[in-house]
Amino acid sequence: MLTAAALALSAGTASAGDFLALNGLRVVPAGGQEFHVAFGGLTGNDDFWCAAGDFVLRGLGLPPSTRIYRTSPPPRRAGEGVDFSLSDARAADSGFTRFGARDKGMSAAAAQHFCPLVPFFPFN
Repeated sequence: MLTAAALALSAGTASAGDFLALNGLRVVPAGGQEFHVAFGGLTGNDDFWCAAGDFVLRGLGLPPSTRIYRTSPPPRRAGEGVDFSLSDARAADSGFTRFGARDKGMSAAAAQHFCPLVPFFPFN
């Protein structure tokens, strides 16, 4: 499954460019299985995970069970975005307190559940 994920992420990098998540945050593919969720004003940990999950599901079209890993360790400094990967090789702490978690990652479906019920629609 990681091979398919890597191909989907590479394809997204070459043709799609940046992805605008449901919450208005910009996701930038960074090559391989890596991507970056850019800072977007008043954002918290759940906003970054929302954008990561939305990118994996809608942007890459991968299954809801696809694992996502945060690779930039918390805490995030003011004005910084967060790096993510589909590989657990450089997994950092998720930034959440989680009980019974089997690894440092989260499924794309669980991450997307942090998105607002009313999606962001840009007016430009």
